[in-house]
Amino acid sequence: MPQVAEQAASTRSDFLPLQGVDYVEFYVGNARQAAHYYRTSLGLALTAYSGPETGVRERASYVLQKDKIRFVLSTPLRPDHPMAAHIHKHGDGVRDIAMEVENCEQAWRETTARGARSVRGPEEMRDENGVVRVASIAAYGDTIHTFVERKGYRGVFLPGYRATPADVLARPIGLKYIDHIVGNVGWGEMNKYVDFYRDVMGFSLYQHFDDKDISTEYSALMSKVMANGNGRIKFPINEPAEGRKKSQIEEYLEFYLGPGVQHIALGTGDIIATVSELQGRGMDFLRVPTSYYDALEARVGKIDEPVSELAKLGILVDRDDEGYMLQIFSKPVEDRPTLFYELIQRKGSRSFGKGNFKALFEAIEREQAARGNL
Repeated sequence: MPQVAEQAASTRSDFLPLQGVDYVEFYVGNARQAAHYYRTSLGLALTAYSGPETGVRERASYVLQKDKIRFVLSTPLRPDHPMAAHIHKHGDGVRDIAMEVENCEQAWRETTARGARSVRGPEEMRDENGVVRVASIAAYGDTIHTFVERKGYRGVFLPGYRATPADVLARPIGLKYIDHIVGNVGWGEMNKYVDFYRDVMGFSLYQHFDDKDISTEYSALMSKVMANGNGRIKFPINEPAEGRKKSQIEEYLEFYLGPGVQHIALGTGDIIATVSELQGRGMDFLRVPTSYYDALEARVGKIDEPVSELAKLGILVDRDDEGYMLQIFSKPVEDRPTLFYELIQRKGSRSFGKGNFKALFEAIEREQAARGNL
């Protein structure tokens, strides 16, 4: 099936106006050490902390930021905390994709009235810096969405967090924003969650790929990309498709023990500089055969970047009617083959790299085979 692109619904009729991703919260076994990794590898700066020193007895949380990217790394301090059960089941992974809203209670009422399961009813949090209102609903698997209303709040993140000194450890590498966040779901569940984002949250279909678009000799998957009304939030939803061997989605589901966030795409204005720095800091990336670059410009047309530099770093290129984009994927950043990162630079293109799918997924299969999971 050809790639389908549909414009997101007009914000004028959007019953759930979302301003963007407010933060992504990870539940991890050791947040202090995980924060060190994200500071020294991705160059995110430690900006806020919550834990025993701030009066919070049951967990510790570190807030890391760069431009429009905000990650929260949280760990339980006691084995009976619900976070501990989440980590025991899934390993380190994304728990919460939070979104900024104008009216938290309205967002919660609109979504729960349309069938969302409430995880946390509207709550008001306040300190000397003002008021923040939050509420949460369930998404796929154990992933949740929190609505954050923070207009007028002057604090560093949320009440209960204190600002940390200027981070001298984090060195920026050009990351600017979250481009999209990809969720993996089980067999036959993609349309269920497409319907959830459409009917419950007012998203619309942005692009669609089937198993003819995303397949190799051995495995296949299907994906639909959902976007909110203003197009600032994009959630591709993947499910396995029939193949001769185990797909990357099946491997993820086996090790994460259910649906969850597979990867986060981070936007940069200079992918060559960003990836060069990341490789120098020890981040491992998937590599495609060097033959991929032999006919690159014949396939995608003239590009600004030297093909030799792209080949040296392993950066992929794809073009659509509106321009081109450059992308590269890390290997999993956890011991379980679950979460990984995509680095992306858009030069007009709104695509997700359809022309790279075969080469990319063959590279993933080589890694699966090395782990004994293909």
